[in-house]
Amino acid sequence: MIPCTDFIPAYSELFKYLHARGGEAAVREFWADLSDRFLTNLRDLVAKHGIAGCWLYWSHTLNEEAADFTMELDEEAGKFRITMHRCPSKGRLLKEQHLEPYPDYCAHCDLLYRRILEPLGYEYSLVTSRVDEAACELTVQRR
Repeated sequence: MIPCTDFIPAYSELFKYLHARGGEAAVREFWADLSDRFLTNLRDLVAKHGIAGCWLYWSHTLNEEAADFTMELDEEAGKFRITMHRCPSKGRLLKEQHLEPYPDYCAHCDLLYRRILEPLGYEYSLVTSRVDEAACELTVQRR
């Protein structure tokens, strides 16, 4: 079986294709559709377990992707944080010599997860100032 990270270059190329055909709006529309159709597991976990649902979701997905990350959960304060030391997706794109990554590749994380978590009563923030190093920080806080 091939690992999920093998699809990363294809995703980047798809984002570029959509952008060439319909601009940023087409890419964001695609991301919104992905969020609505395929992130029901995150929505269900957070609806059932509260902020701990974030831990349950990302501990599975990030380990599956072999990410280098630290997670923090403070259930009492209603706060969850991921410090991504090395994102396998962005890291792979930065390593590729034969393709130019979609310039706003990391924005999909912001749209996909914000779209799920904010309607459930959480503030969502993503710090992307270090995406050129394949690093970011995601914070979810109960309102």
